[in-house]
Amino acid sequence: MKRIEPVPLLLAILAVAAVMAIGVFIAEQSATGIVVSTLTFIVIMGAGFVRKKRMRE
Repeated sequence: MKRIEPVPLLLAILAVAAVMAIGVFIAEQSATGIVVSTLTFIVIMGAGFVRKKRMRE
């Protein structure tokens, strides 16, 4: 069984929370919240992919 890595797990949880926040802000019809949550999601996913690429090298 593989060991659970805490940093990728944290990034995954934060990404899911950002997607959930997008849904909440869509329901609340808050354009600012949608934009901020979307940008947060992009940054978190980008950080995860960059980290994964560095770990493979």
